[in-house]
Amino acid sequence: MASVEECRAALVKLVAQFDEVGEEDRAKHVVERTVSCRVPDLDVTFYGRLHHGGLDPFTELPPPDGKAADVKLTIASDDLVALVDGKLELARALLGGRVKIDASFGDLLRLRKLI
Repeated sequence: MASVEECRAALVKLVAQFDEVGEEDRAKHVVERTVSCRVPDLDVTFYGRLHHGGLDPFTELPPPDGKAADVKLTIASDDLVALVDGKLELARALLGGRVKIDASFGDLLRLRKLI
């Protein structure tokens, strides 16, 4: 099991990877959304925000408005680290039930084009 610190580091890396997505692709496929990443084996949830400018750093503080995230991911700590490091394919993880994404169909299609 990965630690909370390793998960934080993976999310920092994810933000950096998302920054590498071209502005044109972000403008075409990104709409502003709040994102949560629940790591049940550590009993922690990270929160971030996706927008045309990129992906904001994740924190453990829920959004101040108290609303549920638009895109909710649930993933085990080891799988989060492996996914961000490129050792686990998202499609395989989704099909195998290792990653769960709760989002609208439109959001899923947009995310697929960015990942």
